[in-house]
Amino acid sequence: MCGIGYEPGAVLSIRTNAERTMKEMIFQVGVITSPHGVAGEVKIFPTNDDPAHYKKFKKVLAKPLRGEKATVEYESNAYVELHIRQVKFFKNMVIVKFEEIASMNDAELNRGRELYITRDQAVPCKKNENFIADLIDMEVYNEDGKLLGICKDVLQTGANDVYVVELADGKELLLPAIRECILDVSVDENRMTVHVLEGLM
Repeated sequence: MCGIGYEPGAVLSIRTNAERTMKEMIFQVGVITSPHGVAGEVKIFPTNDDPAHYKKFKKVLAKPLRGEKATVEYESNAYVELHIRQVKFFKNMVIVKFEEIASMNDAELNRGRELYITRDQAVPCKKNENFIADLIDMEVYNEDGKLLGICKDVLQTGANDVYVVELADGKELLLPAIRECILDVSVDENRMTVHVLEGLM
């Protein structure tokens, strides 16, 4: 969920800070893929950066099923809270027992359900890291203050992240998230300053 970001003619689509704040109040952390056993446990494919974080979660959010009453609202969207009773791990999956899912039939009804947490539940990023959600739609400038484009995606390669920047002409610029390339990231200003290494453009 955290991405590396070092601190110290065409019309581009740029979101305002208010729009950014609204979008990133919740983060997706997984998808229920299937029941696990007969007691209501479910298998979850984790979409956060570290499945072990599920041990720290007390609850997650999900959009209501048909006939299910919403209990909370974020960003004008209704959600229900699913409270975590037990967490186990199997290969690349997370096995979770929710208080609200009592049987295998209940678990089957939740197949494909996306799970979310609020920003204040998220494990804080380390120094020189940012939430990937905060980097998406961020304005990218070079050292001279020229707007290059908008960060549209973050590729997690295993070695270092790569930022996908949409340029004004519609082409893509791939920037490795290394200190020599990413000079400054300001989430408050929705601005990233970069040095484009020779050969990248």
